[in-house]
Amino acid sequence: MTDLAEPIGEAWMTGGESRFANGPFAGQRLIDAWPAMPPEWTGASARAESLSADFPLLVKFIFAEEKLSVQVHPGDEYAAEQEAAAGGRGKTEMWYAVRARPGAEVLVGLKPRVTRKSFERAIAEAAAEECLKQVSMRTGDAIFVPAGTAHTIGPGLVLCEIQQHSDLTYRVYDYNRRDAEGRTRPLHIEKALAVMRFGKQEGGKIKPVRIERGGLKRTYLAACRYFATEKWEFSSLVPAESGRGRFELLIFIEGHGTIRWGSDPVEYGPAQVWLIPAALDGCDLVPELRTSMLRTYVPDDMKEISRELAEQGIEEAARARLLHL
Repeated sequence: MTDLAEPIGEAWMTGGESRFANGPFAGQRLIDAWPAMPPEWTGASARAESLSADFPLLVKFIFAEEKLSVQVHPGDEYAAEQEAAAGGRGKTEMWYAVRARPGAEVLVGLKPRVTRKSFERAIAEAAAEECLKQVSMRTGDAIFVPAGTAHTIGPGLVLCEIQQHSDLTYRVYDYNRRDAEGRTRPLHIEKALAVMRFGKQEGGKIKPVRIERGGLKRTYLAACRYFATEKWEFSSLVPAESGRGRFELLIFIEGHGTIRWGSDPVEYGPAQVWLIPAALDGCDLVPELRTSMLRTYVPDDMKEISRELAEQGIEEAARARLLHL
């Protein structure tokens, strides 16, 4: 429950204005703290790969109670050439369904045989969403949405979105909705058509790979050059992996407990995002209630991720399905 005049559409957990709740950067905005962090926090490769002072991963919670606009995001090359003033960074993303009401769905990717010409005609006829593939959603499903993929989100969903830190969105259709003053939101049809992927589609529902060992149920969701994401479920102590020279984010979905390192344990709970420093030499997750969380990070090397998956006993065909190169 909130006392806001309108419902919340989305919450940016790692936006520039987000503030640290504790630790050495307590009270600071992420936009200010990130550029000042030493490599022991950021990891050397994350700093080197960053295209700006922005934190490289944007984590959101999306609360969809009506259809979102039909839209598409540009890739890095187009964004660098055409959107330098907006950060010059493309937008590849994934969604994890925290909650899904019966009948909830998303539309991701174009149907077979949809061409630029037929899609333009559909836009003019207010039928753009009819060109997209329908994907039914249940709690726990995940969707990969690479740049250039036409998509929209339907009502009845709470999603955790993990993406490149970019807010570049090109709307092609918004159901002719109007605000309180009778104005429609701007569309970006020319730019959208310039970046939209026609032909073979690469996004859609993820087929995860699950492994359970030592009380930890680990679900591999997706890995690309911008992020790698896993779901962890556990009801007893598990060591959080660290010491790989990269920062990680722990996004808690359900459960309560403590994160322990050194002599100062801290409590975690649902809808919290924790930044684990690159150089942290081990910590433990100690649940009081069964916990589910998403673990995400910026990969140093896709080949390294492939090796890690192989070490977990994941077969080559499944590794190829998880890795988006």
